[in-house]
Amino acid sequence: MSLNSNLWPAFSTTLFLRIFRIGLVLLFPALLWLTTAAYCSDGSAAETHWVGSWATAQQLVEPGNALSADNLRDATLRQIVHLSVGGSEIRLRLSNRFGTTPLHLTAVHVARPLSSSSDKIVPASDKALTFSGSSDVTIPPHADYISDPVSFTLVALSDLAITLHVDVSPDEQTGHPGSRATSYLMHGDLVSALELPGAHTCEHWYFVAGIDVAAPPQASAVVILGDSITDGHGATTNGNDRWTDILAQRLQSQPTTRNLAVLNQGIGGNHLLTDGLGPNALARFDHDVIAQPGVCYLIILEGINDIGMLARNGEVSRAEHDALVHRIIGAYQQMLPRAHTHNIKVLGATIMPFVGSNYYHPDPASEADRQAINEWIRTPGRFDAVIDFDQITRDPAHPERLLPAFDSGDHLHPSPSGYAAMAEGVPLSLFVPSAEPAPKIAITFDDLPAHGPLPPGETRMEVISKIVAALRDANLPATYGFVNGARIEEQPADAAVLQIWHSAGNPLANHSWSHMNLNQHSLEEFEQDVVRDEPVLASLMKHEDWRWFRYPFLAEGDTPEKKPAFRDFLREHGYRIAAVTMSFGDYLWNEPYARCKAKGDTSAIETLEKSYLSAASESVDYDRSISYTLYRRDIPYVLLMHVGAFDAEMLPRLLQLYRGKGFEFITLPEAERDDFYRGATDLVLPAGAETLERAMSARHLPLPPRTDFAAQLDSLCH
Repeated sequence: MSLNSNLWPAFSTTLFLRIFRIGLVLLFPALLWLTTAAYCSDGSAAETHWVGSWATAQQLVEPGNALSADNLRDATLRQIVHLSVGGSEIRLRLSNRFGTTPLHLTAVHVARPLSSSSDKIVPASDKALTFSGSSDVTIPPHADYISDPVSFTLVALSDLAITLHVDVSPDEQTGHPGSRATSYLMHGDLVSALELPGAHTCEHWYFVAGIDVAAPPQASAVVILGDSITDGHGATTNGNDRWTDILAQRLQSQPTTRNLAVLNQGIGGNHLLTDGLGPNALARFDHDVIAQPGVCYLIILEGINDIGMLARNGEVSRAEHDALVHRIIGAYQQMLPRAHTHNIKVLGATIMPFVGSNYYHPDPASEADRQAINEWIRTPGRFDAVIDFDQITRDPAHPERLLPAFDSGDHLHPSPSGYAAMAEGVPLSLFVPSAEPAPKIAITFDDLPAHGPLPPGETRMEVISKIVAALRDANLPATYGFVNGARIEEQPADAAVLQIWHSAGNPLANHSWSHMNLNQHSLEEFEQDVVRDEPVLASLMKHEDWRWFRYPFLAEGDTPEKKPAFRDFLREHGYRIAAVTMSFGDYLWNEPYARCKAKGDTSAIETLEKSYLSAASESVDYDRSISYTLYRRDIPYVLLMHVGAFDAEMLPRLLQLYRGKGFEFITLPEAERDDFYRGATDLVLPAGAETLERAMSARHLPLPPRTDFAAQLDSLCH
């Protein structure tokens, strides 16, 4: 048996009456669910500090996803959930919130599953739960229930199997249809069985609402209140690749955020203002946000369904559009003080593009509604902070639409790649105590006016225009570009590239005339090549600071005499060295991109996009690891980029990745005021290491492992 969920059915009158009948109870929090919002402000600690590690929003399970009374008569139900933070003691939260008769569970067990997609549990891991000391529990109608604590060690990002036995099904079922996880059903009491061979399967959760862990006093949770985009429509079944799952992984990757749990309270089809497949967001706010153990942060990503439904069956008047916008903003304004009363920081997420959706058929009026609401969200003083999912996921060429690589195909829900981009776009600095300074990065570009091959039909002017626009849209400070003047002699039209760069407020600097390698030429030849580049810079920069030099190939000389002699040359000519402390070899992607674009191989281009962002992300972890090994801190990093066609295509997503990792963007001169760079900027001093790798080598320390992407790139599109 396979029970399939339809996230967007027509809302039936019968279902509406069922929800309306019990709607009033949704206004009150579950008193038995202990909240710990006080921990967000005063640091006080109870005997045990409980924090939600996993949660799911409860709703009345609609008939198409409900189990039949026969299914649930004398039935064992095993359900797999994926945790965020770990702990050594847990408790289970159950729910009969939408039931109209008592729910009797004769036994409830927890165990470690062999995998997220298996009904098998790890031998000897099974433990029985109790409720006020009893092995069975009867949950009244419209109520939630919490188990006694049990000693059970769980690591962060692990899975847990919850197995319960139901003797008789309640009249109405409480649960979460959009689980994206397989559940297993068999008749008989099999709660301790190591496996359930031949079990019926379905992709829904029933009666389970949350797992809490005993956590350190500083631990807390971020609740995400949302619709099917948060619920994970389009994510991989049993893959745990919703954007909330990936956010939890990112939080676990950083020492400063490892004690922060993620609780997904998304419901498919959810609205801010009206009931849909579940209660509206305002109605469920107390249960799904305020009552969550340990909640200190709230992300709100709601409103797309309200906007879409207004004109789904035909256009309405401008006055109705304006009224909807006003009411949606009013709903946000209701949530903010309710959260703040409980010391919860509220992060507003902009509503993502949905033009092209066949379900909602949005037109310019609906798009105008979305833009108006997003403008309100972005305005300072409304939310405590903003996560701009609209900017992260939109197609720069068609900003009313999702980027094709991020589109699941329905033009409404992201693909797994889109969910990953959303998670990467959440700045972790939002969750880091203010005492922890954000890491800083200065982005620089080499090889102006041209680098690497171009795809068919693309020009250098288009490349530089894309890069300049991305820097501007991301509000980056002045960004240095390092020039090889020989390209202008070869292609005089490329002089306009430098003009566009400089007119946008970005300075230019010296990268030698011909991109000469000092290791392969004499000192005299190299110095002449550097001097030859100066007239181009002086003519454009005039009285501005252009006397920064970057070594082509980062080659500083192949003999002991060259490096100090050339440093003397630079000092005499008033230069400072533009060091490099972060690089992921971005240039490697430009040539295969041109090949794949020429072949029209969209699948290969998607592979390039994923590996490019993976390499950039890995580089951040790599270089920060070295910096902490050497200095126990983040130095301000200087990132080396190139003005290639694929760099131009990927730059908006790349900048969002760095923002998502908490970086603040600064200028090259600001970065190189740090003591690490003194040997590069003060050439009177002895030469110091100008890369982190060389600093490690100077101390005879091993480098961390790093993925070599070159081989897989070379194999594409030949």
